[in-house]
Amino acid sequence: MLLLRCPYCGVDADETELAPGGEAHLTREGPNSSDAAFEAYVFLRRNPRGVHFERWRHAYGCGKWFHAARDTATNQVFGTYTAQCSAPPQDLLDRIADATGGERA
Repeated sequence: MLLLRCPYCGVDADETELAPGGEAHLTREGPNSSDAAFEAYVFLRRNPRGVHFERWRHAYGCGKWFHAARDTATNQVFGTYTAQCSAPPQDLLDRIADATGGERA
């Protein structure tokens, strides 16, 4: 079972309390974007084997969106952080590098 700590309310929530939101840190494309850029935003997503940054919502808790770093092959969770961060925190990136033998996410 997947357990993620909500960075807002501090609860260790299992996956039954959470709602997945897909890939984190996407650049949104607006009405003035090209058709190709909008198509890429809507339909194209990374689907890596290994470390992946995802959006989650604490649906049956505080209701807030947050980000999580998780290994898609092992379900190892490296950490969570608030959705207002435009990039993963450096301490989380360092933990991932230590756990994966220096491989950066």
